[in-house]
Amino acid sequence: MEENKNYTSPTPETENDEFEIDWMDLLRRIIAIRKPLYKAAGIGLVLGIIIALSTPKQYTVSVTLAPEMGSDGKSGGLASLASSFLGGSSMGNNPDALNAALSSEIVASTPFLLELFDTQVQTLDGELDTTLVAYLDEQRGSWMGTVLAAPGMAIGFVKGLFTEESDTIAILNPFQLTKKESQKVESLRKSITADIDKKTGITTLSVTLQDPKVTAMVADSVVAKLQQYIINYRIAKAKEDCAYLEQLYKERQQEYYDAQQRYARYVDANKSLVLQSVRTEQERLQNDMNLAYQVYSQVAQQLQVARAKIQEEKPVFAVVEPATVPLLPSGTSRKIIMLGIVFFTILGTLAWELWGKIYWNDLKNELQN
Repeated sequence: MEENKNYTSPTPETENDEFEIDWMDLLRRIIAIRKPLYKAAGIGLVLGIIIALSTPKQYTVSVTLAPEMGSDGKSGGLASLASSFLGGSSMGNNPDALNAALSSEIVASTPFLLELFDTQVQTLDGELDTTLVAYLDEQRGSWMGTVLAAPGMAIGFVKGLFTEESDTIAILNPFQLTKKESQKVESLRKSITADIDKKTGITTLSVTLQDPKVTAMVADSVVAKLQQYIINYRIAKAKEDCAYLEQLYKERQQEYYDAQQRYARYVDANKSLVLQSVRTEQERLQNDMNLAYQVYSQVAQQLQVARAKIQEEKPVFAVVEPATVPLLPSGTSRKIIMLGIVFFTILGTLAWELWGKIYWNDLKNELQN
C-alpha cells in the first residue's frame, strides 16, 4: 500500500520532454553523418546534371477545333432547298457513322499516322528540311530509353556484321509493317493526342516533339488531314449516290431522245394518212415518249438534289486556337529534374545511415549465427 501511495503518474510535461529528447537525438544523429550526406549531395548533383542534360527538351503545340457534329435531320439544307424548288422529295439525313467525336480514334489509327510520314518539316535552325519519317530518326532518345535499348542495339550491331544490307528501297506496306516502321508509328501515336469535350464538341489536338517549328508544322498537318479525313467520309455516300444518278440520268436521257426520234419519224412518214391503225400507233409512240420524259425529268430532279447533298454533307470546322511555334519547352524542367535527383539521393543516404545499416548488420548477424 505504501508503494502505491508513493507512486506518481507521469505528467504531460514529462512526456513532452521525452518527445523533445527523441527529436534532439535524431538531430544529433543527422549531424553526426553530415559528411556522408555532403558526399551524397555532391553525387546527386553530378547525376542530376548528367541526367538533366541528357534528357531532350520536348515542345507541345495544341490546336483547338470546334467541328460541326453532324446533321440533325431538319429541313433547310441545300438538298431540301433544291428538292423543294424542283418539286421532288429530299434525300433522308442519316446519322453519321463517323464524326468529330471519333477524332481521338482517327489520329491514333495506323492508316492516319502512315499518311503523316510524308509531311514536309523544317527545324527551327533551318539545318534540317526533310520528311517527318526521316526527322523521327534525328530525334534524341532519353537517357533511360538509351540504357534500356543498349542491349538490343548491341545485338543488332552484331547481326549487322554477318548480314548484307540491301540497297533496294522498301515500299511502305500498311498491311505488313517492318519493325522500324512499327516503332515510328508507335512513337507518333504517343506524340499525337486528341481530347474531345463531349458536352461542347470542342476537340483539342496536341503534338509533342523535340523541335518547336517541326511540332507546329506537324500539328497544322494533323488538323488539315483530320478535317479532310472526316469530310471525305461524310461526303463519300453522297458522291456515290451522285455518280449513280449521273449514270442513270444519261441512260434515261438517251431513252427519251430515242423515243422522241421514233415518234417524230413515224409522224413524218404517216402524216398524210388518216387510218385508225396509224393513229393508234402514233398515240402509242407518243405515250412512250411522254413516259420516257417523265422518268427522265424525275431522275434529273434527283440528280440536282444529290449534287446539293454533297455540299450539305461537308462538315464545317472552326479553328479556335491555331498552331503556333512554342517559345518554351513543355514537361518537367531540367532544374526540377536535377533538384529531385539531389533530394532523393540525400534522402536515400539518410535512410541508409540511420536505419538501413542497423537492419543490415542485424541480418548479417542472424545469418552468421
